[in-house]
Amino acid sequence: MFRPRIAVTSGDPAGIGPEIMARAASALKPRIEAGEFALALVGSAATHKAAIEALGIADASVAVTADRAADRSVAIGFLDVDGAGTRVPVGRSTAEGGRIAYDAIARAVDMALEGAVDAICTGPISKEALNFAGHHYSGHTELLADLTGARDSVMLLAHGHMRVSHVTTHVALADVPGRVTPERIGRVVALTDEALQALGLERRRIAVAALNPHAGEGGLFGRQDIDVVEPTIRKLRERGFDVEGPVPGDTVFVKLHAKQFDAVVAMYHDQGHIPVKLLGFSVDEKTGRWEALSGVNVTLGLPIIRTSVDHGTAFDIAGRGIASETSLIEAIDLAIALAKARRGQPKKAAG
Repeated sequence: MFRPRIAVTSGDPAGIGPEIMARAASALKPRIEAGEFALALVGSAATHKAAIEALGIADASVAVTADRAADRSVAIGFLDVDGAGTRVPVGRSTAEGGRIAYDAIARAVDMALEGAVDAICTGPISKEALNFAGHHYSGHTELLADLTGARDSVMLLAHGHMRVSHVTTHVALADVPGRVTPERIGRVVALTDEALQALGLERRRIAVAALNPHAGEGGLFGRQDIDVVEPTIRKLRERGFDVEGPVPGDTVFVKLHAKQFDAVVAMYHDQGHIPVKLLGFSVDEKTGRWEALSGVNVTLGLPIIRTSVDHGTAFDIAGRGIASETSLIEAIDLAIALAKARRGQPKKAAG
């Protein structure tokens, strides 16, 4: 029986990553001991120990050295990437925090590329801290593409049946129209369809959101949807994809929520993120504070499987022991499902 092994990175040590990783490992321990899967936690051992003590829970992990990181017999291993035991100040971006976060991601990617783990699941990072440390990336997606040698990767957010992939992500809004090309739209649709198939959907209905209001309103509000998006969708349908669009952005997510589609291709970051996060956040009506966030971020188009939490470092609540591990557990579960799906699929021919 295939037992997936998932590498989990703690993210920025100054954020909530270490505590949600500790909580998730503790909550998942019964399933792990039952042989369902295994975890390889990657981060700062000093920060992990501090999180365990602050939360008052038992440490579910066993420390492993780099040469034992590939040992699949270890149910929950912890690989320390900061032997110096750096104490990072909680709740703010620092070069030290960025360095540890980067080193953990790089090590997890290496493990995945080497076959030591079947997928990686990443905790939240600070882009500012990453840049302080000299790693100039706009986010996880771009960093992972560089580390794996991948090009043209795609971000997909998932919250239940709400699945949204993106044509563009971390770019200025003014630069989006120039990046909405037939090649990029085709790439995103194809990878989205592949992901839906891996999740077991036989029919995969994909809607492409319009770039402009009312899909351009006959050219009154821009011609990208008419001149670029519509012809591209026609060609994709000829290739056998069940794709529709451009569907105006103010209704396409309502239709996705109503299960008229299985996924939406959004044109830019906020167009796709806002509806998923709006539904994923659980807010306390009395205090107005969010209590938990449900949702998973998946990077498509990499040679490895990568999922992530769908939230940030939450520096404002870091170290207070109130962060929810819900999104991280969902991300681990999705990584397990994708690893099992990939294991069951025949390898594609080269080229």
